[in-house]
Amino acid sequence: MNPSTALAQVLVDELVRGGVREVVLAPGSRSAPLAYAVQQAEREGRLRLHVRVDERTAGFLALGLAKGSRTPVPVITTSGTAVANLHPAVLEAHHTGVPLVVLSADRPAELRGTGANQTTVQPGMFGSAVRWSADLPAPESVESVGAFHRTSVCRALAAALGAPGNGAPASHRGPVHLNVSFRDPLTPDSDELAERAISRGVHAGRSDGGPWVEVPSDVWIGGSQTMHDIPRTLVVLGDLAPAPVSSAQVLAWAASRSYPVIAEPFGDHSRSGVVPHGPLLLTDAGWLSRHLPDRVLVVGRVTLSRAVAGLLRHADVRVEAFSAQPQWSDPGHVVHEVRPLAELGDTEPDGGDTAWAASWSDAGSAVAQAIRAQPSEWGTGLAVGALVGEVLPDGARLFVGSSNPVRDLDLGLAPRGAPLTVVANRGLAGIDGCLSTAIGLALTTEVPSYAWVGDLTFLHDSNAVAIGPDEPRPDLTILVTNDGGGGIFRTLEHGTPERSDDFGRIFGTPTGTDFGALCRAHGIRHVLARTREAAADALSAAPAGITVVEVPIDPESHRGAHERLRRVASEALSISGEAPGLRE
Repeated sequence: MNPSTALAQVLVDELVRGGVREVVLAPGSRSAPLAYAVQQAEREGRLRLHVRVDERTAGFLALGLAKGSRTPVPVITTSGTAVANLHPAVLEAHHTGVPLVVLSADRPAELRGTGANQTTVQPGMFGSAVRWSADLPAPESVESVGAFHRTSVCRALAAALGAPGNGAPASHRGPVHLNVSFRDPLTPDSDELAERAISRGVHAGRSDGGPWVEVPSDVWIGGSQTMHDIPRTLVVLGDLAPAPVSSAQVLAWAASRSYPVIAEPFGDHSRSGVVPHGPLLLTDAGWLSRHLPDRVLVVGRVTLSRAVAGLLRHADVRVEAFSAQPQWSDPGHVVHEVRPLAELGDTEPDGGDTAWAASWSDAGSAVAQAIRAQPSEWGTGLAVGALVGEVLPDGARLFVGSSNPVRDLDLGLAPRGAPLTVVANRGLAGIDGCLSTAIGLALTTEVPSYAWVGDLTFLHDSNAVAIGPDEPRPDLTILVTNDGGGGIFRTLEHGTPERSDDFGRIFGTPTGTDFGALCRAHGIRHVLARTREAAADALSAAPAGITVVEVPIDPESHRGAHERLRRVASEALSISGEAPGLRE
């Protein structure tokens, strides 16, 4: 056995001992020893391997697998630009605390800085976005492969899971980077010493197949703090991502205190207990001034609504944040106090203002009723958002892409009694890798899996559906709302009528892609749903394999639909009754 083969076997063995069960591989030459090792581990039933030809897609697939399983998932690449193509996924994992493990192959030290092919400075490539990194040199012999390499894997997995003792007094979940140098030869020369390399994983009584070093996982726990008694408290629930509490637990906690909740569409809960169409209430300045909270508790990462951001900046509102990580979300620099999210369930109820809380709930119900009474207007993203809430089955999991779909879901999703888990890449809210993430999520669950993305988001990651015939394939229905380009910009200042001459080419960016032909090229089913009934039928069917449901959307409808929704909300609020004890 050559040293490169031995090193790769030991690294993969220790990853498995540390709990890794899913691995993503983007093939290359320098990473060949790792490719052989993970393939052998899959043959032995120790892990499941996923192979992708595009590194960016591979990175986001690993991100989705890690999100869905809540365990570290390695993504293996060769050297050079292959590693750089993982940067978007690493950044997303960094901002959302996902335990992504980058395992990059590299040239040995003697080739660095010499102009050797596919050689660049890989150590430190991801900067401060990774929780921990190591640059492992190429071993000189089989005998030199051992404890150092195994402990390096243990440290990487511990840092990815947020365990303490990795260079900071309190670490947190997120991506890590193991850069591994391999010297030729890169292919196995025989199997006769394979068992000897693996047997090096036994030491200090670790004959049970456990990891070389046992490192307990941890979450960020701060000092005990006492909640202030502020009855008129509003909870804004954002994306929790990996967290010690669920969104359903947050809702139960708020209900026990009579705190109304405005929630972004993410999480593992039904809409029961959430103020219906909460962000719309905030767009009515008159109503909000009479129902202004004294305190807003921000739980998780809040990214969607400008109206919510405006409320948090209000001079008369105290803002407190609950965070699962040492970093907390506060783009407006308005947070007065930060608490560990794990502490949320430990505080005693302080007694909210029940009449004031009821006024929020009643107002939301009035808006929801007014919206339901409006004539059905198919062909808008908001109508699709309403349909998604109606037809997805109980317990389904929906990955929602950035730009318009997540906002249409936020505004269009009506109250529903059935649980629906909504997941998104909100760390940087980019369109990178959304399909790959959704596929990774679908491969880690038995529940019905769906994704909703826009046409540009789909095209940006269309390599995700280029899945080889021998690869695990998910059961996933992908809804694509096709508005012919960057429809999100139509809802912003760039989409105003006076800027229409400049809009199309530099913001709208239509492509004219035939999605049916693209799907046929990849051998996946395509459904063109031009009517509400056709879309409902396609989304109601149980996911089987990959199905793309394309719904054409009028690109000119976005701005008008949102404006009409705000008008309906204001009219409903103007005629709804007021609860006693409100502000003058």
